[in-house]
Amino acid sequence: MLDNLTQRLAKVVKTMRGEARLTETNTADMLREVRLALLEADVALPAVREFMTRVKDKAMGEQVIGSLTPGQALVGVVQSELASLMGADLGAQASELSFATQPPAIILMAGLQGAGKTTTVGKLAKFLQEQKKKKVLTVSTDVNRPAAIGQLETVTLQVGADFFPSQTTDKPVDIALAAWDFAKKHHHDVLIIDTAGRLGIDEAMMQEISALHAAVKPIETLFVVDAMLGQDAINTARAFNEALPLTGIVLTKLDGDSRGGAALSVRHITGKPIKFAGVGEKLDGLEAFDPSRMANRILGMGDILALVEEAKKGMDIAAAQDLAKKIKTGGKFDLNDFKAQLSQMKKMGGMAGLIDKLPAQFQQAASSANTDQAEKQVRRMEGMINAMTQQERSKPELIKASRKRRIATGAGVQVQEVNRMLAQFEQMQTMMKKFKGGGMMKMMRGMKGMMPGM
Repeated sequence: MLDNLTQRLAKVVKTMRGEARLTETNTADMLREVRLALLEADVALPAVREFMTRVKDKAMGEQVIGSLTPGQALVGVVQSELASLMGADLGAQASELSFATQPPAIILMAGLQGAGKTTTVGKLAKFLQEQKKKKVLTVSTDVNRPAAIGQLETVTLQVGADFFPSQTTDKPVDIALAAWDFAKKHHHDVLIIDTAGRLGIDEAMMQEISALHAAVKPIETLFVVDAMLGQDAINTARAFNEALPLTGIVLTKLDGDSRGGAALSVRHITGKPIKFAGVGEKLDGLEAFDPSRMANRILGMGDILALVEEAKKGMDIAAAQDLAKKIKTGGKFDLNDFKAQLSQMKKMGGMAGLIDKLPAQFQQAASSANTDQAEKQVRRMEGMINAMTQQERSKPELIKASRKRRIATGAGVQVQEVNRMLAQFEQMQTMMKKFKGGGMMKMMRGMKGMMPGM
């Protein structure tokens, strides 16, 4: 995510932190590097100018000059202004969706074709159900693209939300009003309306979506924009902002562009908060946008809070408590437990997703490991355990040469791989015995080399 910008700014941050004293010369050099990094990332020139003016004013102010560690203080100024550029100055409430209306709360999704609008509707439905405990209904008013209605139905069913069917022969406003009536009668908390997109901005599309907005009066009108558009995102954002009373922005494909200047430009151009960031193609790839935390990630400081949230989201707390209770009461850690731990690891978004949230220095160390190979190895280990009988999983000591050959054949691997997997299992089993005895520090030291890729 924003790789080039992160690398450039992380280098500047490192240099700035090393300065014991700020002078006009070294401050000018650092600010020039920051400016070049932003322009290379495709950030809009007006946004860069305003950002640099604010940073320079504060850099030359008393809060930096009078600091005991001016280099670090200047880093703090850059971080603060970067967060403000992305909407931190609007306040925490600005990035939250509003549900302060008679249910259903209507969310209207607007944007160009190809921005990922329909997939984002599915992701948002999943987010609202799981994070906000809302009953969600989706509907498509895109009668111009035949596959659009079917696509929305598919993603809606995948996330377990309700879908209101529509036909290409219907009028968009009629579809929206019928869905609204259905949502009221069936006690839905939220109605998400997917609108038609175009390959470019045209008057007909703007009139259609304006008519939709006037008919249903949504509490949220979200502009969905592809972060990979670069400078084009600015013109698109400006056109939609003039046609609709937008309440927020959803940035999609933020992981697909190493520049990502749209993330810093669109908020500045529209004045509206970025509410969500879409990453990856999976339907759980939608993150509530936090400007301060995103600024940390861009500056190579990582996002440890997001890392913890990812772990909590993927972790089965009840299963973890059951395992802890089992070990403490003398139970034996077996291959069923080992498989459960591997599954937990996969649910946390995989190693690549976790590495992205680490501080830059850890990312560099972690990226030297082959994360794809490590994840592949986890899947192979699961396959080997699946090829075992229930008795073998419960009593691993039964697995001798002939059984190893059968398991290898069943899993499509070599016997050496079965031996390697069993050796890693035994390492973890030994670690769990230390946990039983209360040796937490010994257990942590024993984790090294326990899992592939660690």
